[in-house]
Amino acid sequence: MPDERLRNKNYPQHEVILRNRQNLEVTGVLNVESFDAQEFVLKTQYGFLAIRGENLHIKTLNLENGIVAIEGLILDMGYFDEGMTAGEKAKGFFSKLFR
Repeated sequence: MPDERLRNKNYPQHEVILRNRQNLEVTGVLNVESFDAQEFVLKTQYGFLAIRGENLHIKTLNLENGIVAIEGLILDMGYFDEGMTAGEKAKGFFSKLFR
């Protein structure tokens, strides 16, 4: 069942396409909050999206059109609500995930 917070938003389409666990394309991106070879945090129209993996790098970055493409081995992804810094969001989610 869709979350009420997302149901009434009038945002353009947001998609996450993962191919072979090595190529990720995300649309509806507002900003790249942080990134390194192990983790990207993207601000999307529906909240923050954290991507974790190995040897990650940007293949395409077009914030005018809201498109980010990332290459590397994708290990996991997760969304976060507003209210924390990008690093705290990613750290909180992943520390709970790997307890």
